[in-house]
Amino acid sequence: MTLEPFVCDVNPTGLAKDGGTMQRRALSDMRGVFLDEAARAAMDPDTEVYEFHSAGVPALSTELAFGVSICMPGKVGAEFFMTKGHYHAVLDCAEVYICQSGRGIMLMETPDGRWAAPELLPGQAVYVPGGWAHRTVNIANEPFITLFSLRADSGHDYQTIESKGFRKLIVAEGDGYAVIDNPKWQ
Repeated sequence: MTLEPFVCDVNPTGLAKDGGTMQRRALSDMRGVFLDEAARAAMDPDTEVYEFHSAGVPALSTELAFGVSICMPGKVGAEFFMTKGHYHAVLDCAEVYICQSGRGIMLMETPDGRWAAPELLPGQAVYVPGGWAHRTVNIANEPFITLFSLRADSGHDYQTIESKGFRKLIVAEGDGYAVIDNPKWQ
């Protein structure tokens, strides 16, 4: 399949293009992701945690997928709202995120234990190398909006994170945040 050039709108409410997709994740979709499961279960299950919009590019190694991720403000216990996080199914595929608005952290780790948690502000980009699991964490009181791009056939491996979790967590501390060890990490 050959794509023709196209233009789509990228804005704070997402990405608009015919044939694109949008997915939302609510608290009910985040069982087992947050450290304080009792706090998550006590909250409104329909509360939106994040959404992502994709331009609908075919999953081919010759194409670049791109879209917008919007992580909402909020907390479950002391943990900030975040995406589930994933590795890529094609493990060595990299990804780039560009912060459009808000303030957040790109929490990353490798299977051998290396980790990073850079903070992102509008106009900053983070390069996520191949082989690094990653999740966005909103540490502000407004939506954390990023534009992402990656090889279109890279896919997502959510299962590894669902079974093991991340080694580190981002929690509220005073007026800021702290990176702590995850006591449930396996």
